Amino acid sequence: MNLSGIIAISGKGGLYTVAGQSKNNVIVESLIDGKKSPAFSSNRISALEDISIYTYEGDELLADIFKVIFDKEKGGEAPSHKDNVDDLKKYLRGIIPEYDEERVFTSDIKKLFQWYNLLHSAKKLELKEAEEDKKEVEKKEAAPNKETAEKKAPAKKKPAAKKEPTKKN
Repeated sequence: MNLSGIIAISGKGGLYTVAGQSKNNVIVESLIDGKKSPAFSSNRISALEDISIYTYEGDELLADIFKVIFDKEKGGEAPSHKDNVDDLKKYLRGIIPEYDEERVFTSDIKKLFQWYNLLHSAKKLELKEAEEDKKEVEKKEAAPNKETAEKKAPAKKKPAAKKEPTKKN
């Protein structure tokens, strides 16, 4: 699942996409209401594609976790971030059994489900999923097999014929 271009801004609720850039700030557009606003360098901005969840064996990227939730829910919404914390932890253990319960805080778990449902309601999950599938199909179609590669091999160039210099009278 591709989360490029989607960011979270500390202190501001929701998720944003980068709409533009100016000299001193970045213009962001809210996924919730579509309103544009500036994000300054003093804001802590995190790209969702760089965020991961701690596991005992390393880190699990947020995109991979969202893909698992998307598959488990068959493209539907995940449990609400407002649900019982124990239920959310149980759900997370069901999709990532090795997540580090000591380093992953309750607020992180709630944010994970809130972001997933926000992306789902903004139709960003299905679109990204469809784009990835389309790119994979295009790669397969663009990859030449041996037969077409032999047919399309360029012909050897013939040496250019030498021109006789013309005589001037």
